[in-house]
Amino acid sequence: MGILLRWLGAFLLLAAIFNPTRWNFVTWARTNWPDQMPLIVFGGLILAVAMMVYIVATMRSIGLLGAIVIAAIFAAGLWVLTDWGLLALGNSVLTVWLAIFALSLILGIGLSWSILRQRLSGQASVDEIDG
Repeated sequence: MGILLRWLGAFLLLAAIFNPTRWNFVTWARTNWPDQMPLIVFGGLILAVAMMVYIVATMRSIGLLGAIVIAAIFAAGLWVLTDWGLLALGNSVLTVWLAIFALSLILGIGLSWSILRQRLSGQASVDEIDG
């Protein structure tokens, strides 16, 4: 359940920052910049810190190579679905949602990697602190 919540958090964070609807931070900030600049800067900083938590955790746990492998697996799955005629990528709205989903998978797996590795291998991960 915790892994699902971490992924959902990543998905909601990415969708809050940008999505193809008008209900996202980027669209709101562009529209209201002259009138609400301090609130936009404040909100942007809060979203940036939240993204930094996900990105740093992901890079520490799976690294760039792991992120690329997850993205490649997702892309290969899309390729199979497209080849079978089950998915058409001509719709830009669908493509943006799929990109948000793929990025949220990478971030969610990255944040949950130590839990997944412990469950699969039975070995606990601990941080090594150098004095």
